[in-house]
Amino acid sequence: MRELNSCCRAKEHFVEFKLKKIKFLSEGILMNKFFTLLTISFLTFAGILRADGHKPDLVETAVASGSFTTLVKAVTAAELVDTLKGKGPFTVFAPTDDAFSAVDSNLLSDLLKSENKNKLAGILTFHVLAGKVMSSDISGTIEATTVNGQKLIVKESYGKVFVNDAQVITADIEADNGVIHVINKVLLPE
Repeated sequence: MRELNSCCRAKEHFVEFKLKKIKFLSEGILMNKFFTLLTISFLTFAGILRADGHKPDLVETAVASGSFTTLVKAVTAAELVDTLKGKGPFTVFAPTDDAFSAVDSNLLSDLLKSENKNKLAGILTFHVLAGKVMSSDISGTIEATTVNGQKLIVKESYGKVFVNDAQVITADIEADNGVIHVINKVLLPE
């Protein structure tokens, strides 16, 4: 009888072990599904992945970052949204909100008025190159023609990249139709 009890207990422990293993595996599957859903949600929120599987365009990337609200407002006021959502590719030197805060507030509010749309567009297109230029493409000093037709100087010096007198603080943010390089100053054409 004792052998029968130990045999039954062994079977009970085996069955209990199997049930715990099944419960653990099902919880693991639920956790995997949870983390997969969380990761997809984060990537979508961060603008890295769209629902259709493509990278967001330049404008969507700028909006998603949250650091370019003034730039996005200016692009909208200058009616350049459709252009920057276009096929491209484009290279955008994007000033942060902090960079725009260094611009005289009266000048900035004046530029955002509808009657100054062309002037604002000229300033903004001075921040854009036709084609996709990655930071690894820069060595030494190059002169680049912007979309507005004026030239700017892009140079690499001691591991840092500068565009005229603005420093690239974050490079190579890829979008579906180009690349964004974050700069710490607003570039003003001559």
